[in-house]
Amino acid sequence: MITITKSDIKQLISAESIQNRIKELADIINKEYNNEEIYIIGVLKGAVMFTVDLVKNLNMPVKMEFIRLSSYGSGVTSTGQVRAVDITLPDLNEKNVLIVEDIIDTGHTAKFLTEFIHSNFNIKSYKFIALLDKRCKRVVDINPDLFGFEIDDKFVVGFGLDIDENYRNLNYIGYIET
Repeated sequence: MITITKSDIKQLISAESIQNRIKELADIINKEYNNEEIYIIGVLKGAVMFTVDLVKNLNMPVKMEFIRLSSYGSGVTSTGQVRAVDITLPDLNEKNVLIVEDIIDTGHTAKFLTEFIHSNFNIKSYKFIALLDKRCKRVVDINPDLFGFEIDDKFVVGFGLDIDENYRNLNYIGYIET
């Protein structure tokens, strides 16, 4: 178990920058889907803040679902193994699907989820959006269709991201020196 206090967290991306970028991403999605219904699938728990704020800025009919995957446990690095805690979804056949994730680092979770959706549904369209893209840690050849910010190799918390279930509630994204 790692003990971190709020004073150990250094701000990386401000709350204002996050909200501005979410509005920009929503504008892209609004133009692309042009009032067609979309299914937003948020990955719990990390993407909940991003998902909710993104949906508030979308103009088309939106249906929201949440799934729960895990690859970190209580550590600060991905285990490389994706565990489907709850991946129950409605019928997504012939639907526009937008997966919303907090961060893509190694790419294992993104690949798992992309393969799961494509092997179980005949979807109309598919996009994967991440708030953070940590390409420097990618070990799987997969990239988001849209992302908020590209970051360096830092362990980040806040705006839904956590360390041992703490600091998800920060309205900014901070990092912890490891």
